[in-house]
Amino acid sequence: MKTRVAILVLVILLALLPAIAGKYALYVTIHILLLSIFSLGFNLLFGYTGLLSFGQAGFYAVGAYGCGKILLAYPSLLVGIVGGVVIAGAVSLFLGILCIRHTRMYFSMLTLSFGMMIFSVAWKWRDVTGGDDGLVGIPRAPLEIPGFFKINMTPMENYYYVVLAFAILAIYLFHRIVHSPMGLAIQGIRDSETRAACIGISVRKYRLLSFTIAGLYAGLAGSLLPPLESTVTPPVAHWSYSAEPVLATLLGGIYTFSGPIVGSVLFYLLKDIIVRFTEYWLICLGIIVVVLVMGFRGGVMSIFLKEGGRR
Repeated sequence: MKTRVAILVLVILLALLPAIAGKYALYVTIHILLLSIFSLGFNLLFGYTGLLSFGQAGFYAVGAYGCGKILLAYPSLLVGIVGGVVIAGAVSLFLGILCIRHTRMYFSMLTLSFGMMIFSVAWKWRDVTGGDDGLVGIPRAPLEIPGFFKINMTPMENYYYVVLAFAILAIYLFHRIVHSPMGLAIQGIRDSETRAACIGISVRKYRLLSFTIAGLYAGLAGSLLPPLESTVTPPVAHWSYSAEPVLATLLGGIYTFSGPIVGSVLFYLLKDIIVRFTEYWLICLGIIVVVLVMGFRGGVMSIFLKEGGRR
């Protein structure tokens, strides 16, 4: 009951944020929401299925470029976002068929390789991706359903509510997935692949399903980026960008539902604060992350779980 009340209060505060905060606060909150969606998908693959992927930035970039190309050709926000997610899902399904045949380090290296392949395509295929210049001038198209409504997305406040709605939907669906029979199956595969196979669970099928859903989440986060920034560049596909959901998940807690969300808030706020004081922010951020991960082996959420257990 207390958890539901806390969630309701948080949603109300987020809904009221445009009325009490400036545009920069909205901009930061949007990026935190995008990282939360990105990290949830990664945690489904890593925390719940036991597969460590270093190539999630590739699917993030596919969603971003797909949405950007659609918006440049047909300025409809909903079509652009849905199109980007579908393209990212199709790519993750295809690459997942190749990757899930291997586990542990082989799987991680394969995902890293495919992620860097996507980065190379984004960098070299100038006719489609714009090369090192990327896609520029992407419009923040109106949200419309012909014959029903049309909402102008030019104000930051309006687009913030779109991102918030997608984030809430993504979190709700993630909750349903991890508490469904599929969620139990992939956790069983994580704990013991052999035992799961012995009781009739199709290990490859569930791994592929988990991999594809993680790609869809990365694609959704990527698809929400171009309307915000009006541009997409190749660095979003680089392997270093895949480290952000990894660090956020480790900070929050890999075996908890809310861990990636809490970790995303901590990671982005720490990054935003440190950048203001030093150009060597990566070193400072790395030290802080290492200290937090070493100090809280189960992530920040482990503190609350232990406290709840004592009570």
